[in-house]
Amino acid sequence: MKVLITGAAGRLGRLVARRLLEDHEVVGLDTSAWPGRPREITLHRADLRKKSTDDVLRREQPEAVVHLASLRHVFDERLRHDVNVGGTRKLLDLCAKHGVRRLVVLSSSYVYGALPENPFYMAEDTGLSVSRHYPEIRDLAELDTLASGFLWHYPEVATAILRPASVLGKRSPSTMSGYLQLEVSPTVMGFDPMMQFIDEEDLARAIVRCVEQKARGVFNVTGGAALPLHSAIRIAGGRALPLPEPLCRALIGMMFRLGFAPAPSDAVDFLKYPCTIDGRAFREATGFVAEHDLLQSLRSVRG
Repeated sequence: MKVLITGAAGRLGRLVARRLLEDHEVVGLDTSAWPGRPREITLHRADLRKKSTDDVLRREQPEAVVHLASLRHVFDERLRHDVNVGGTRKLLDLCAKHGVRRLVVLSSSYVYGALPENPFYMAEDTGLSVSRHYPEIRDLAELDTLASGFLWHYPEVATAILRPASVLGKRSPSTMSGYLQLEVSPTVMGFDPMMQFIDEEDLARAIVRCVEQKARGVFNVTGGAALPLHSAIRIAGGRALPLPEPLCRALIGMMFRLGFAPAPSDAVDFLKYPCTIDGRAFREATGFVAEHDLLQSLRSVRG
């Protein structure tokens, strides 16, 4: 099977590509180079928003597409929205046009939002409420909604939308990995929400399993059990700094503007309220079970 991966040169894209390469033909698409790329993988330097992407799909004719090319840590909100929403819309149109039969789209559990009324272990039919308090990543919820619409409009395409818990890894660019890598992590005084994580290697395995099993639906993806935020900080080798909420928001906002924090001040609600998800549907549909020990993954965040 020929599989095209968007965002192939990124950390997760490389992990997925190497796993797929064991049994399939892999084609990458990215605006960035991939130094040291396995010679068996063809990499096309193309922008999802440009006609060159249409040319790539027409020429390669992949049976499956894995969409990982979203921007998560870009200051320019207009650019991020253009890539995440405009680029995803263009890719979905091209998948329908060129007869792609399997599609995996990476979203995030963050789309549910961190709200005081959140139930523990939210199922996939929970509303996407992140825009209510964290407008900087509303484009991620829009990306998810676009993919969900594609899922129902094109039943002939086995489409899976994955909403993983916070991703951990030695070189992972995820927001939570960046937060846990801080020597001192600001927290909101009086709050210690339960947190969930998944190792980047396990997420790569989950994506490959979706491709190979033609999974169809919207799925939460989890790693090990949930644990309190302060425990996660301690296990990762950092130190929590509880602050009154106004001071915590001001400090994180300043750190973000200076490039020392991985998210803006609106992300502070994720340090107050739980955003835990129920991963049973994905386990039942695919048989996926995380292999990496949660404590070891947390300890390895600093490399």
